[in-house]
Amino acid sequence: MNQSTTGETSAAGGAARGAAPRGMGVFTAADEERQRGVRRMKAIATVALAVMAVVFGSARWAGASGAGEWAGYVAAAAEAGMVGALADWFAVTALFRRPLGLPIPHTAIIPTKKDQLGRTLGDFVGENFLAEEVVRVRLRAVGIAARLGRWLAEPEHADRVTAESATALRGALTVLRDADVQAVVGEAITRRAEVQEVAPGLGRMLEGIVADGGHRRVVDLVCAHACWWLEEHGDAVREAVSGGAPGWTPRFVDRKVGERVYRELLRFLTEMRDAPEHPARGAIDRFLTDFAGDLQHDSRARERVEGLKRDVLGRDEVQELIASAWASVRAMLVSAAEDERSELRVRARASLLSLGRRMSEDDGLRGKVDAWVEGAATHVVTTYRAEITSLITETVAAWDAEHTSRKIEAHIGRDLQFIRINGTVVGALAGLALHTVVHAFGV
Repeated sequence: MNQSTTGETSAAGGAARGAAPRGMGVFTAADEERQRGVRRMKAIATVALAVMAVVFGSARWAGASGAGEWAGYVAAAAEAGMVGALADWFAVTALFRRPLGLPIPHTAIIPTKKDQLGRTLGDFVGENFLAEEVVRVRLRAVGIAARLGRWLAEPEHADRVTAESATALRGALTVLRDADVQAVVGEAITRRAEVQEVAPGLGRMLEGIVADGGHRRVVDLVCAHACWWLEEHGDAVREAVSGGAPGWTPRFVDRKVGERVYRELLRFLTEMRDAPEHPARGAIDRFLTDFAGDLQHDSRARERVEGLKRDVLGRDEVQELIASAWASVRAMLVSAAEDERSELRVRARASLLSLGRRMSEDDGLRGKVDAWVEGAATHVVTTYRAEITSLITETVAAWDAEHTSRKIEAHIGRDLQFIRINGTVVGALAGLALHTVVHAFGV
């Protein structure tokens, strides 16, 4: 890094060497180019001061030699030009360092008042940019909802948002550890199930199913399947019945009993299957109705259900089921996010286009979105204004004072040197005018 400086920047340059400056970083190539521009303008301003000094000396010599009244006018202009140049040199230099190294009060303003300037800047931003009404007026003038609606209504923009969202989703799912997610999901489900009593809800659900007759289709299916099974496995049923008979009964009696039990069982199930008004169906209806009532109102039944719930939740198979469910959901989401033609991305794109059209055409929706954005923004600025302004204050406080001064001077010093040049010119003109007025009125 080129740390060379000339004239008035030498002291600050020496202080900035050594440890790397904090906050504002080191000088870049662009900063070095700006600093060279500052040095050129300083040279021009200094040359202007020197010219005024030479003109002043020459005019005074000419006046003493009897050159005429014109020498007095030139000397007065040059003298005032020198005063203006010196005064503005002092003012500009005092911003960044102590002129001639002298401990003059209220000089080296930026290095010595840096922290105070940071606090003032933070207060200024907070009062003029982070005020609630300022934020509301600005957001209302921007019309975020209308702009966003028009932007989203363009297919290429909806495609872009969909693709970026899919990438973000895929990245998030990739970063997440399956074990952590499974633990969180499992704990959430378990905690929720433990807190929430399930028996009354199950009772109300069962009561509604019975009232709507939804359970009858299940009874029909069970009866039909039982009849089919008995018809396919009649020999096994007969043998099971006869095999359970006492050893002292004759075999033909056992066979007849087995046959009779099989036929009665098959007849019962067939009648139950084919007769919607079968008494057994009515008994099932009454049992389910009573059971639904017990689940809601019988404390003992509810306690038994809660015990069963705890036993089920405590089984390893349930936790493994939760883990496998998350793995399946994760794989499905990653696959859908990667596939441009997946239903997830197609529906997301369609929803974005629809939202964009609605926001472009629906004044009510735009008003709601704008109100939401305004409310969110004002909440942020009113709640965190102190933190935002303290960020400015603390950032400025962390900067190295001398390096900050040099950095700022590199950025604005060239323009400040015009003040010196203007002071030289304006001072000369003012001195000439005053000298003219004095002589015109014979003062």
